[in-house]
Amino acid sequence: MADKVTRLTVDVVVSDGTKVVLIQRKNEPFQGAWALPGGFVDYGETVEQAALREVKEETGLDVELEGLLGVYSGPDRDPRGHTVSVVFFAKKKKGKLKAGSDASDVMEGLIAKVDKLQLAFDHAIIIEDYKIIMMDIQGVGNGQG
Repeated sequence: MADKVTRLTVDVVVSDGTKVVLIQRKNEPFQGAWALPGGFVDYGETVEQAALREVKEETGLDVELEGLLGVYSGPDRDPRGHTVSVVFFAKKKKGKLKAGSDASDVMEGLIAKVDKLQLAFDHAIIIEDYKIIMMDIQGVGNGQG
């Protein structure tokens, strides 16, 4: 990605609140590191369609998008060039966890312990944001839970 074009990507936090689905990257950048399922949005595709496609291709899972976590746009988040990622959170619907396309491995890791893994891109920040938002939704830490 040597040109000066900003590319649109998606990432998906597939979680039940205690575990999160991670893929081990097969290719550079960050080959061997763990990452959220995601990738580039194809021309003519909505970000929602891209999110569902990428999760299915990389993990074998069909998921239901539950909401928008945020938009991550740091110009240095991807060493290949400037990418802007629309990040969703989702729950599993069906399918068997199996590494595919850009993944050499796939796992469900305890969300409380993923900070001990080597995570690709800005995915550690995304997972931390998810944990904060989920605590807020569940009323933890605000006197309601």
